[in-house]
Amino acid sequence: MTHLVWEQSWGIFLLVTVAIGGGTAYMTGRAVAHGWDAKWKLMVYIVLLAFAVRFLHYSLFEGTLLSLHYYLVDLVVLLAIGYVAFVITRSGQMATQYRFRFERAGPFGWRQKQPGDL
Repeated sequence: MTHLVWEQSWGIFLLVTVAIGGGTAYMTGRAVAHGWDAKWKLMVYIVLLAFAVRFLHYSLFEGTLLSLHYYLVDLVVLLAIGYVAFVITRSGQMATQYRFRFERAGPFGWRQKQPGDL
């Protein structure tokens, strides 16, 4: 029986892709944002990370190594986690580094201060 999202079991998917890969993707998103790098660099790093996660599935749990479907599932999950980390970190940077001009607008954004908000 084929599963749409996970290959071996739900637990293995959560452990390898979400916990291990997702934690690494989160730290990668933060690192790219801290370096003031562009979003495309994050995507390159996450594409490589998705290959590593697919290899972990293969080597530890006898998953399929060269499966485009499962690679894309891993990639989408990791991109989502990495991008969330990138945006959270970048909004904090903008509100802290340029506090004279911007303020936080929730965890995912910032806005320009109004002239009277000094």
